[in-house]
Amino acid sequence: MAAIPTSLQGRANVSSMTKWEYATLPLVIHATKQILDQWGDDGWELVAIVPGPNGTNPVAYMKRPKA
Repeated sequence: MAAIPTSLQGRANVSSMTKWEYATLPLVIHATKQILDQWGDDGWELVAIVPGPNGTNPVAYMKRPKA
């Protein structure tokens, strides 16, 4: 049996790995829960919330498995 070249090792499992799509969305402070609940209902998972570019409005990073 031939050995698998080092450059190809681990690639056999790539097709079985979960593929993700990502989204970023600005959050309005007074409606944060409603915004995140709606995206959650659409299958998105919250990954992180970070300050926005202007330092006031936060930005949510979301992910979900690709269909």
